[in-house]
Amino acid sequence: MIKLGIAGVCGKMGRRIFELASSDKDFELTLALEKKGTPAIGKDIGKLKISSSIDGLFLTDVFVDFTVPEAAEATLDYVAKYRKALVLGTTGLSDPQIRKIEEISRVVPVVFSPNMAIGVNVLFEILPQIAKKLGPDYSIEIVEAHHKTKKDAPSGTAKKMMEILSEATGRQIPAHAIRLGDIVGDHTIVFCGNSERIEIKHQAHSRDLFVLGALRAAKWIFGKPAGLYSMQDVLK
Repeated sequence: MIKLGIAGVCGKMGRRIFELASSDKDFELTLALEKKGTPAIGKDIGKLKISSSIDGLFLTDVFVDFTVPEAAEATLDYVAKYRKALVLGTTGLSDPQIRKIEEISRVVPVVFSPNMAIGVNVLFEILPQIAKKLGPDYSIEIVEAHHKTKKDAPSGTAKKMMEILSEATGRQIPAHAIRLGDIVGDHTIVFCGNSERIEIKHQAHSRDLFVLGALRAAKWIFGKPAGLYSMQDVLK
């Protein structure tokens, strides 16, 4: 059984990760973490009490973090200190923070992905193939839409799509961000030639697809050697 810790357990993603992991026989929940000052600190969640002590990481095998860049950066120090595996889905990270992830992955195993959804990661694999077959006569742009409270724009997923398509084509690929209502997450990739247009769209119906991907990653990374892994590694 994998001892699992969860960051930001009072947030929308953290709470759902806790709920689905609680019903999974492969996990034993050992840490429900929230930032200091949160009113829920000390209250019960399942069989645990919500804690603000990140030193509780020593109780875990794998720690899952879908929080904010500042909190995720602190997480990196502690997973290295206690030699614990990390599943990191936080987006909006700066270049220095990403370099820190790379450094920490020399000490512990880290699955890092801007999107843990299985369908999105299949797209990451096939988009370069489509772009290369269509060739330079086709323009490419990305449109992404999320809920109005999402802070980073473009999304981490859109940035990853921009990166892999830029590598495949040698061109800069623009992305457009929409922040409205309670949209969970939509990404549309448009390939447009002079006489035709191809649109590939991924729509998230609920946060559960990200949670299920994260829990799959947590099972996969348990016992793995230090290194920086992606969801492509998990799916293989």
